[in-house]
Amino acid sequence: MSKKILVTGGTGYIGSHTVVELQQSGYEVVIVDNLSNSNADVLEGITHISGKRPAFEKIDCTDIDSMKATFRKYNGFDGIIHFAASKAVGESVQKPLMYYRNNIVSLINLLELMPEFGVKGIVFSSSCTVYGEPDNNPIDENAPIKPATSPYGNTKQVNEEIIQDYIHSGANVKSIILRYFNPIGAHPSAEIGELPLGVPQNLVPYITQTGMGVRKQLSVFGNDYNTPDGSCIRDFINVVDLAKAHVIAIDRMLNDKSEEKVEIFNLGTGNGVSVLELINVFEKVSGKPLNYKISDRREGDIEQIWANPDKANNVLGWKAKETIEDTMASAWNWQQQLRKKGIM
Repeated sequence: MSKKILVTGGTGYIGSHTVVELQQSGYEVVIVDNLSNSNADVLEGITHISGKRPAFEKIDCTDIDSMKATFRKYNGFDGIIHFAASKAVGESVQKPLMYYRNNIVSLINLLELMPEFGVKGIVFSSSCTVYGEPDNNPIDENAPIKPATSPYGNTKQVNEEIIQDYIHSGANVKSIILRYFNPIGAHPSAEIGELPLGVPQNLVPYITQTGMGVRKQLSVFGNDYNTPDGSCIRDFINVVDLAKAHVIAIDRMLNDKSEEKVEIFNLGTGNGVSVLELINVFEKVSGKPLNYKISDRREGDIEQIWANPDKANNVLGWKAKETIEDTMASAWNWQQQLRKKGIM
């Protein structure tokens, strides 16, 4: 009998790609999502790729009664992958209370329900933002946790602490915390990809929408950082590579491949790429010049950060494989597909 996984935020960007990988690996998936930053049409794309439609419940994870009813309806779950969260750095500075409510209450609800329904483990979607502005790059898991530069980053730090405190208290659950660097790209089928509602808060959809003419101009926030070209540096990781790490993590937890109750892994490529370099890659793969301007620095942005992914490579047996060129090409193919469908 296939194991049943609850994926919160499963119609979102990373969630939808992970649902595909889970289903292709034989797991039964139930998605919970309130569709606050995604669209139920994503279920069609997931179904086209995997050949199986996941169960879907339109629920807000901060609603404990609805979540409990869902656990009861599906007779519990073997494991949980928790993506559901508000995730834009800039927006979190403007709307901190929304971020604290959405991101922290949703996790507490899940943790409270897990022992009651015999759920073995939870994979938590964390972020390299917990490292703040790092002293050195690349960053491994032993790097110090710095004061968060945004409420979004702070919610990830607090949630990691909540998980560790809860398990330390004796709760009979396990957790793998995955600290993402910067996911970009789309599924090679162009059936699913990043499609934020409204104006994109993330760089790549803004690049591709500008390339398509949906947006007039891209703003590059700062060209006076202490980096080779003055723009911020990030570790951009292909979203399908990232999704595959979640399947490995779930398998590791459910099959007790580690005696540790909480494990933490960085998920990145190990390479830093600047914003201006990424624009150049887009121009190369799309054959289109991008209309962009240099703007003032943005509050909450970190100057430069990229991963040391050795632990994930060696312990999980996972490695990012896709090139930055292929990843940006997949993002552009996805944008072209959206235009063909008359969506954007």
